[in-house]
Formats: sequence, structure tokens, C-alpha cells
Amino acid sequence: MENVIHSARGGVPLPAVPMPLSRPATDAPGDPTHRIPAPAPADLPPRAPAGRRASHATGFWFVAVAFAVLMAFGTAPTPLWPLYEARDHFGATTVTVAYASMVVGAAAAFLGLGHLSDRFGRRRIIVPALLVGIVASVVLIVWQDLPGLIAGRILNGVGLGLMASTATTYLHDLYQEARPERTGSALPGIVATAANLGGLASGPLVAAVAAEWLPTPLITTQAIFTLAMAVCLTLVLCTPETVDLELPAAQPPSRFVLRPGGRRAFGAAGALGAFAFAILGLISSLGARVLHGTLHTDSHLVVGLAAFLMFGSAAAAQLVLGRLRLPRLLTVGAVAFPVGLVLCAVALYHPALWLYLVAVSLSGAGSGLLFKGGVERAVSVAEPASRAGVLAVFFVVAYLGMGLPSVLFSIALRHFAVQTAMIGFAAVLSCGAVVSVAVALRDRQGGPGKSSARSDRPS
Repeated sequence: MENVIHSARGGVPLPAVPMPLSRPATDAPGDPTHRIPAPAPADLPPRAPAGRRASHATGFWFVAVAFAVLMAFGTAPTPLWPLYEARDHFGATTVTVAYASMVVGAAAAFLGLGHLSDRFGRRRIIVPALLVGIVASVVLIVWQDLPGLIAGRILNGVGLGLMASTATTYLHDLYQEARPERTGSALPGIVATAANLGGLASGPLVAAVAAEWLPTPLITTQAIFTLAMAVCLTLVLCTPETVDLELPAAQPPSRFVLRPGGRRAFGAAGALGAFAFAILGLISSLGARVLHGTLHTDSHLVVGLAAFLMFGSAAAAQLVLGRLRLPRLLTVGAVAFPVGLVLCAVALYHPALWLYLVAVSLSGAGSGLLFKGGVERAVSVAEPASRAGVLAVFFVVAYLGMGLPSVLFSIALRHFAVQTAMIGFAAVLSCGAVVSVAVALRDRQGGPGKSSARSDRPS
């Protein structure tokens, strides 16, 4: 999903959302999820001094590849969780805690470090993001027990948060430097969405292939991503910087400031992000357990395929339907999301692998649309000078939705059958998403929720 957070202009992510044009604002992930209009030439970051090894056009694709690889690394453990369970002797709840530890690292990076690319430069944040990712992978290789797994996942989240909060803006900057005559082109946003959600989708598939056909898959998978991130680090080091550090920042860091009367609308937007991410987190953490225990499928490849279809459907839905007006976008999402969840429950009561794959694809598409609508709604109620700060909070709420419901679901499995737990999970998420859509659309008809032409002065 295109990420939008603290100074990198799309969790997931994972779309056309108005953004401040004074100085690029940071985007976040995962997502997954909105296309940011390219800034006007006068508002672009200052051109960095020359002395580079690659052109801006070539660097654009270097950064896109690095973005995709690091996002793939974040979701790679999806088909590997049963192997970690067997190695370290833990159960479903610990799986979700280990999964959620990445969320903690990403949330910390979004809030505390996401704005730094405006101050220190885009490349100077992307490089540490890749280095942290490499360190996380090495930790997972050499520290082979539960504390090492959690430590590696936290570091993984920090790297992911740094990358997601900077890469989208970096792509916009590089494209405008390479093609200044194409101001307003949708290509950077499309590439950012494809890199973000495409990476999230491909990670489980790569790990599934390693688990299915390669020896020692827990080590082999990490080695593959360590090598890939090292190559990406070399490419990014050859990419030109787009921020001139000799010039002072154009404005102070954004704060969390909403338009008058915008609190309820922001609450609805945050709820949409949390509900949309909940199903993504559940399938990423407990999908293997559901497939192995209920659908009697021991294939790691099938587990990876299910996650690939879910994230891929979220990306496809955003790219195909992303230009719909907000009411229609949210309406389509509010229909597809519950239908997908209901089909998930049906596929568990009457075990059918094909139905489960259809269900996760449909729920993934619905979650992608709901998330994109939530991002648009959050932006519309933010004060212009505070959009980055508001989106930072929005993404933290969304990522909590990715982690906490999965932990609660794993606890429910101690007391209920997986089919019963899935029915309750589907009912809560469906009702919550529909109510959140209703509130978001109702408040949109008033004055506070609408974007206005107010200036971008700091608030």
C-alpha cells in the first residue's frame, strides 16, 4: 500500500490524496496506499550538489527495487511460522507476539524517525533502513531461539518503518529531477504502490519456495534476503541525493493538529485503517496454522500463495479502483471486505482450499480499498501544516490493528474452535468496518471534514 507518514510522500500499504505542496511530507506503509500528486517545480526539494554515479532516472528504479525488497523481508516469515514453532517450542499466541514485535518497531520508526529525511536527506535514511534490515537478518540467522526471533523482528520493523516513511517521497523527488517536464505524472505513485504492496506480496512466496525446496529454510530464507538487501544497499549508495543539506528546512516538523470538528472523522479513518490491517495481520501470522490444522494442507507453498494473493489483491484493487470518488470507494470496500471474511469462515466450516484462496483475495481487496479511503479521510481533516503528523498517528493506529487482533485471535483459539473464532472475528471486523465507513461518509458532508484552500502556515 503507498505509504504516507512523517515526511516521505504510501502502509501495507499499500491513490490521489491531497498533500501539502510546500515541502514533501513523509509517507508510510505499509501501505499500502495513496498516490500523492507530484509537487509543483517550485516546491520540489532543492537539488543536491552534483558528484553522483547514477542518473536520477536510474536511481529511481534502484530505490523502487530496494523498497520492494525490504517490504518483502517484513512478510517473509508468513509460511515459516510452523518451522519457528517447532524449533523454539512455542504456540499460536507466541507466534502472534513475535509477529507483532515487528509492528512495534515499525510504529516507533514512523513516529520517532520518519521525519528525518527532510533534515538529513532521503538517501541518508534509506541507507540506514537497509543496514538495519541486514542486521535484523543476521540476528535471525545467528541467534536461533525465541529472544533472537523477537529481536530480529523488532529490528525488521524499524528498518521497514524508515524505508516506508521515506521511499515514496524519494521516488517522487528522483522522478521530478529526471523528468521535470512531467510534473503531475502518476508514474511515481504507481511505482511506489507496486513496490510497497508488491514487496509485501512477494515476501511470503519467496520464503515458501525456500521452505518447500531448499535445505534449512529458516537460514536459507534469511541468507537470500541478506544478499538481496546488500545488493540494494550498493545500488542506493550510487543513487543521487535530492535534498540540499546546506539549506535550512522550509518548515518545522509537523504536529498532530486536526481541523475544528475533525476528531470523530479522524477516529473513523483510524478505525478503517485498523480493521483493514487486522485481516492482513491475521493471515500473515496465523494463516499457516489455519491451513495446516483446518484445511489439512501441509504445503509451505500454499501458505505463501495465500498471503501473496491477499496482498496482491489489495494492491490490484487500489490500482484499478483507486480513482473512484471516496463514497463509492468506501462502499465497494465495505461490501468486499465482509463478504471475504464470511467466505473465510465458510471455507473453514466446509474445508475447501479454493474457497479459502478466493476468500483471502476478496478480503484483501476490500481491506486495500478501506485503507486507502481511511488515508484520504485522515488527510482531509488534518490542518495543512500538520498532515504528516496526523498521518503518522493514523499509521500507528493502523499497525496496532495489524498486531493486536491477531494476538486476541490466538488467545481465543485456546477456548474456541478455529471456526467459531473466525466467525466472531469476521463479525466484529465487518460490523466495525461498516460503522466506520458510515461515520466517515456522514461527517464528510459537513464543513470540518472537507478540504479547504487554507494556507500551509504552521499551526
